[in-house]
Amino acid sequence: MRIGTIGTGSIVKVFLSAVEEVDGAKGDAVYSRREENGRGLADKFGIKKVYTDLDAMLDDEDIDFIYVASPNSLHYEQSLRALESGKHVICEKPFTSTVDEIDELIKVAKEKKLMLFEAITTIYLPNYKLIKESVKRLGRIKLIQCNYSQYSSKYNKLLAGQTPNVFNPKFSGGALQDINIYNLHFVMNIFGSPQKVSYTANKHPNGIDTSGVLVLEYSDFICECVGAKDTTGMNFVLIQGEKGYLYVKKGANGCREFSLHIGDKEIRINEQEDNMNRLYHEILAFADIYNRGDFERCYELLDYSRSVMEVLVAARKDGGIVFEADLKR
Repeated sequence: MRIGTIGTGSIVKVFLSAVEEVDGAKGDAVYSRREENGRGLADKFGIKKVYTDLDAMLDDEDIDFIYVASPNSLHYEQSLRALESGKHVICEKPFTSTVDEIDELIKVAKEKKLMLFEAITTIYLPNYKLIKESVKRLGRIKLIQCNYSQYSSKYNKLLAGQTPNVFNPKFSGGALQDINIYNLHFVMNIFGSPQKVSYTANKHPNGIDTSGVLVLEYSDFICECVGAKDTTGMNFVLIQGEKGYLYVKKGANGCREFSLHIGDKEIRINEQEDNMNRLYHEILAFADIYNRGDFERCYELLDYSRSVMEVLVAARKDGGIVFEADLKR
């Protein structure tokens, strides 16, 4: 996997650090609108190619994959351009702004027999895989609570009258898209799609959600997902079944440690190193799928990502949050 990256934010640095740890993956080029930003990132990781023209990078025959880590609203356009240029794509979460957009990306990827992945770390973590197995010991699930609240470094700018991308409806920002999506993936990768979705949000005057409560109703249990960028909270996941409960310390994002409580017995489980790059296992999984040419598995993951996007959009619309992307179709 010879990868060209789009974006120079902190997540790209974490991504390239993880790429260095994965055999069969290599950072090959960096794209940024500003030469100095791209060069600074490239030099940090020993990457020689820096592009300020996206089409030029997409025309580079040495590059197999494009990693898209731009503002949310640009994910669709840039992923589509990459696919149409014959490149495989890894796109940061949230995949797209609308269901129509992800449908178009899936269609093009399949037509061109290209791989397309959503970069959502949670579902690839070793502890998460153990959580999926451990949930079976809880009996019938009745209640789930998730909280991922992290005071955004950009929130003060919003309060000061500026509009950072992450709090801008034009750029498909907000707490649901940026942070509560981790909770949504955590729940849906285990339990599938809910029967009913509702979202109640604290909203800025510009219409964006700075925090909110997402409720997912299943046939026999209820799930509450809290996501906040305007406050800091106690991050956790709590899954309650008739035979016991499971508690995930520090929340869905990293699944850093969890404990299983059955009767009076407590079992603490952690198979992840404290200093582990949180993107490592995700990239490892993508590299394995790519090297094996396992398009069936790639497209299974795409179908799953689409189901998450369907719920995400339904929740956003229930909360009355409108993006510029909604008005384009």
